[in-house]
Amino acid sequence: MGRSTVTNDHSRRDVAAVDTFLESPNEESFTELFLTFTPQLVSFFRSHGCRKDSSEDLSQEVMLTVYRKAGQLRDHARFRSWLFTIGRHLLYRHRGQQLPEADCVDWEGMIDTRTKRDWPPMLEFQQWMSFLKPCEREALTFRFVEEWEYHEIASARAVPMGTAQWRVFNAKKKLAAHLTAPRIPRAEVA
Repeated sequence: MGRSTVTNDHSRRDVAAVDTFLESPNEESFTELFLTFTPQLVSFFRSHGCRKDSSEDLSQEVMLTVYRKAGQLRDHARFRSWLFTIGRHLLYRHRGQQLPEADCVDWEGMIDTRTKRDWPPMLEFQQWMSFLKPCEREALTFRFVEEWEYHEIASARAVPMGTAQWRVFNAKKKLAAHLTAPRIPRAEVA
């Protein structure tokens, strides 16, 4: 069997699954549609840099959207492009929720195990925190002192989870710039 024959068989299978589902949306027809398009979606997300588990999760989310909104599709011939448009939009949202990489403070690396029980001195800690906005101080306290998850911070402050993540990220970035700056030894300050 040549490559074009295999492609045509897949195309016919895709079209048949789409037609069956759109004409009679039920669990059985959706199962066939799901089995047909999920591997293609996983491949799509993988080709755009997503990990395997994220790709599978995103593919399932796309298929759930298809199941719920299939009645809104006017032109059945455009199903495939509609499906991958949903996937592309979901990919953009997924990437938008991921925080960019930046220099951050490695708290554990800064703590000398010999002085861990009384580190950091409270005055120095308060000075560090004074560089931050009140909402960033609060977010850092919730995240690293109280050990709250991001969704808990977002819920407590009635903000989106992305905002809570951004506040923590931004605070760590500001502290990293301050804490990695060269310090003047106290003896020379006089």
